[in-house]
Amino acid sequence: MTGHADLFLSPLDEVHRAADARMVPFGRWEMPLNYPTGTISEHLACRGGAAIFDVSHLGSLELSGTAAFGQLQAAFSNDLHRVGVGKAQYTHLLNEGDGSVVDDIIVWWIEEDRFMILPNAANHEGVLSALPGCTDVAKARTLLALQGPRSREVLERVLADAARVGRFRVSSFRWKESSGLVAGTGYTGEEGFELSVPNQIAEALWHSLVGAGAQPAGLGARDTLRLEAGLPLHGHELGPGITPLEAGLEWVVGWGKESFRGREALIVQREKGPDRRLLGLTTLGRRPPREGQAVLHGNEKIAVVTSGNFSPCLGHGIAMALLPVDLEVGATVALDQRGGAVEATVVELPFV
Repeated sequence: MTGHADLFLSPLDEVHRAADARMVPFGRWEMPLNYPTGTISEHLACRGGAAIFDVSHLGSLELSGTAAFGQLQAAFSNDLHRVGVGKAQYTHLLNEGDGSVVDDIIVWWIEEDRFMILPNAANHEGVLSALPGCTDVAKARTLLALQGPRSREVLERVLADAARVGRFRVSSFRWKESSGLVAGTGYTGEEGFELSVPNQIAEALWHSLVGAGAQPAGLGARDTLRLEAGLPLHGHELGPGITPLEAGLEWVVGWGKESFRGREALIVQREKGPDRRLLGLTTLGRRPPREGQAVLHGNEKIAVVTSGNFSPCLGHGIAMALLPVDLEVGATVALDQRGGAVEATVVELPFV
């Protein structure tokens, strides 16, 4: 289903509009940025209770058959031998030439020879082309993220079986005579779940989870939550020219695998050592740092802010940047905010 300027619409589009959500373009989709409660309220609901997000803009590819395991091993950086059936794994699709991150992905290992691959919205087609034989099931399903310290309690009231799934584990469930998938994954830094369900039950499930205590939240809160948690976003902390090693994600690389896309380039960088690493920046006051602002040290531009915003939990500005490896945590730098220098402190991630 497409909307304004040929943007795709979520199966829950009418639900969001009925709730007076502010709808904005996001990748190829039109999605809710926030509801009348506001981004800060939605953010704090996730940190202190339970929030529900529509993340149907993410891709969903299904890969099945006896060759599926080998295909994923050859294409992605992480090693599926580290997990097993019924588990989820975070991984990267890398550029063969320089080892930079084409996309960061979650893989759900559903059955022995059946996998679900969840790429980012903007990279859906690229990941699909890297995995011949995949079936694109994104338009047939709705993807919900139920997140927060009370998310399991909320889920138990609606889907008791699904609520038993553990962190980074995957399971199937039935509800209203339909089958769905649930994984103990998320992108907020909180305990939570992601649920893939057929479109025909999506609206009923959304309303049931809201009725059970989940607060609807938009992509604005999802972004501030992932920023506080120090989680990278493709196109910001990951992307062309940025490798897993620079982003502090060496654990996503299965060095023991004989081959995968980008392996040789990463080995060269590991032996030499990266020139920069992803770190946090904190500022005083509520004025938020913004993407693209120059990071200055001794009047020299050393980096740019990759993501920045106001932290609802900390009450001040936070940001991330790829900084020179010789710049120590605790160092003072400056951010060029509209021509004025604002002092910032280099910190380890996460912020919260």
